[in-house]
Parts: sequence; structure tokens; C-alpha cells
Amino acid sequence: MLHTILGANGSIANELVPILISNNEKVRLISRNPKPVNNAETVSADATNYDEVLKAVQGSDVVYLLIGLDYNINAWREKWPKIMRNAIDACKAANAKLVFFDNVYMYGKTNTAMTEETPFKPVSKKGKVRAEIATMLLNEIKTGNIKALIARAADFYGPNAGAKSVIGVLAFDKLLKGKTPQTFVNADLLHSYTYTTDAAKALYILSKHDEAFGQTWHMPTALPALTSREFINLIANETNGTKKIQVIPKFMIKIISWFNPLMKELYEMLYQNEYAYVFDSTKFDKAFNFTPTSYQQGIKQTIEWMKK
Repeated sequence: MLHTILGANGSIANELVPILISNNEKVRLISRNPKPVNNAETVSADATNYDEVLKAVQGSDVVYLLIGLDYNINAWREKWPKIMRNAIDACKAANAKLVFFDNVYMYGKTNTAMTEETPFKPVSKKGKVRAEIATMLLNEIKTGNIKALIARAADFYGPNAGAKSVIGVLAFDKLLKGKTPQTFVNADLLHSYTYTTDAAKALYILSKHDEAFGQTWHMPTALPALTSREFINLIANETNGTKKIQVIPKFMIKIISWFNPLMKELYEMLYQNEYAYVFDSTKFDKAFNFTPTSYQQGIKQTIEWMKK
């Protein structure tokens, strides 16, 4: 089988590629500037250009949509609908199955654990974009136009995410450098994290089960969720770092956002730090008899990877 990755340079792609190769799958990596990997074919393509996407996915059995755009609402509004439309139409034309790796922004604020049945009630501009593209794909699935699935993850951490994730920047990287870790708004609310290696393994498992298509799946994520303080303290234990945590209040982030474009983009997502953020992957775990990596073990392996 030919497994093709749209968005081949990201954290999840970097975890998925070795899994595919170790299982003797044929691998094609697509991005604007794909990095060469042993035993994988590379193709340069712009995901917003339909003709380039169609040419790049020809002959594929499974296409993974793992693209990560710059964290900018204008770029998201402009590019995400085009990218999803192109991926859907190209997979239909190539008779390939589509696996879309998604986040939880479309759920908005939730009073209970997020499951595959949680309705879309976005409260952010980025959440509205994610709801739009997920709905686009779900409508195509419902009408039987495409064999596809949605694989959804919480905020993630792990090898290959390293200091690229928010928790990587605020906690892992700081503690490894002997600095005080930080978190946004509230350190004592529950907050789930998906381990990148588990997510990549789950994507491959789903790709090999025909009955998994036509559904949404939450990627394996450890339960019970920990508070941000508990999670960061586990990192501190592994790095012999400080248990002190600097909590950055919302008003301070607002002030920083006047001068910092990334903080300006992050500000609307702070509701995820003002409410419990609990992610439930029971459906996947039971269906495939999968035990998510514990937070303690995942943190240990992430730190080992970052030290290398």
C-alpha cells in the first residue's frame, strides 16, 4: 500500500513515517519543501493548488492530511477551506482513502469530557474555521462521496513535538534549561495532553481497518487528566527542576499581545485555560485494545528525546 502524507514536516508526520517504514509500507512525503527520508519518496506541492495536490496523491491508497499552517487567523481563513477541498477532491479522483488529523477547537467550551459526540460550538475565530472544514469533510462522508475519517487529538506533547508545542515552550524547554516553568491563567484546572507517538500509532492502526472509516476517532490520551500543575510537576521531577510555576494572568497576555503577534493569536484560545479541558479516547482504546502511554512515561521519553 502507498501511504501519502500531506504536510510531511510536522511533529505527527515525523512520528508516523518511521512506523510506516518499519511496517514495510510504501511512503510518499508531500510538502512545499519535503525533507528527504530513507525509503520514502518526496514530492513538492502546494496544498492550496488543486492540480499539484492531485498529481502528488496519484496512486495513493491512504492520504494523511497532517498540515499545520502558521498560527494566524487570516492564513487559516484563506487557506484551510482550499486545502480541505483540494484534499477531498484529489482523494476522490485518485480513489484514495483520506485520514484527517484534527484538533478540538470546534468544540468550544465544554462542561464535560470531550468525546466524539461532543457538538461543534466554537467560541473562537480559529474554532469556526476548524468547524467549517470538519463539517465539509463530514458532509462528503455522509453522502458517500469519499472514504475518510477524522482523527482528533488534544494539545500534544512528545518526541518530535519537543519545544514546538505550547507545553513544550512553557514547561519542558524551560525546566531543561533550569528556568521556572510557566502556564496560562490557571494552573489548577484539569488539562489533557495527547502523546505524539500514541497519536501516530493510532493513525496507522485506523488506516489498516476499513471499518474505521466514515467515523470520528479521538486519539489515545491518558486518563485521568491531570491539572497543569500536576503535569508540570512531573516534568520537574524528571529534570530535577523547580516545583514553582509562574502563572501568566490573562490581563498580562493581553498586554503582551499588543506587541507580540503570536500572543495576539493565542489570546482568543485562553478559554482552554479557564475551563477544564478533558479529552476522552475511550472509543478508540476499547475498539483497538490500546492503552495510552501514561503521562509519567510520556514525559520521561519526551525529555530523553529533547536531551538528544
